[in-house]
Amino acid sequence: MPIYDPDKWIEQLKRCQHLQEAEMKKLCERVRAILMEESNIQPVSSPVTICGDIHGQFWDLLELLRKGGDVPETSYIFMGDFVDRGHYSLETVTLLLTLKARYPDKVTLLRGNHESRQITQVYGFYDECQQKYGSATVWKACCGVFDYLNLAAIIDGETLCVHGGLSPDIRTLDQIRLLSRAQEIPHEGAFCDLMWSDPDDVDNWAVSPRGAGWLFGGSVAQEFNHVNDLKLIARAHQLVQEGYKHMFDQQLVTVWSAPNYCYRCGNLASIMTVHENGEKSFTVYGPAEENTRDKGMTTRRMNTNIQYFV
Repeated sequence: MPIYDPDKWIEQLKRCQHLQEAEMKKLCERVRAILMEESNIQPVSSPVTICGDIHGQFWDLLELLRKGGDVPETSYIFMGDFVDRGHYSLETVTLLLTLKARYPDKVTLLRGNHESRQITQVYGFYDECQQKYGSATVWKACCGVFDYLNLAAIIDGETLCVHGGLSPDIRTLDQIRLLSRAQEIPHEGAFCDLMWSDPDDVDNWAVSPRGAGWLFGGSVAQEFNHVNDLKLIARAHQLVQEGYKHMFDQQLVTVWSAPNYCYRCGNLASIMTVHENGEKSFTVYGPAEENTRDKGMTTRRMNTNIQYFV
């Protein structure tokens, strides 16, 4: 049996060296046990730093941690989409899981629409696990963890963090708390919408071009915040060229944390810190220097047929 040693694993992973299969299975068991004790909406106290999509851009995750500060000195909420598209989904998600295992009260991991068996079989994580381990065993173990990731987090009772957005089936936070989250993301309904929906300049609700979730307008966000005594909805899920974007009279903000997305979009990334006094600040950054030195990027080209916005 492998020795459970998260401190050693963190140092190894920061060199972009993945764990052995037996170590991964042990790690996934530990993190799943931690997550099973947590809520659908995990309460978090400020100060805390909120992060958007990472998408397997491992060196950019290290840059994020350099900008935001190491765990446990800094507490983090990662709002999903850790895997797929980038070259290092495995190392990215493993580092996040190891940080969660080592510092469970300092790291909150939310589910994104890519933390799913169906999506990861199309967009890269499944194939990467097959390539690096020669089987799907580690992928299956990770998917078993994905099923228990929090659906949302709430900071100081007033900032809701969720990967995608709102749902016409959800009026109150208690309705989110009552969802059964230990499952593959459904194709429709409240759980699906939290992962897939987007804010847009629409009246109330509109059909989403993604084929899942909804587009929701400012009146929907403002009413949801009013009913639930919220000041802000923080979410990820959409590429933002400047790294973050406020909408609906600052009732909602999109935070995007994958700079130069897919190694070619040219966008900035950001993280948002909620301070103890309630103030919010953004740290904006570009891609890590390691990307330009990484020879793996020239040998593992992205699938150019994949749509950016899924």
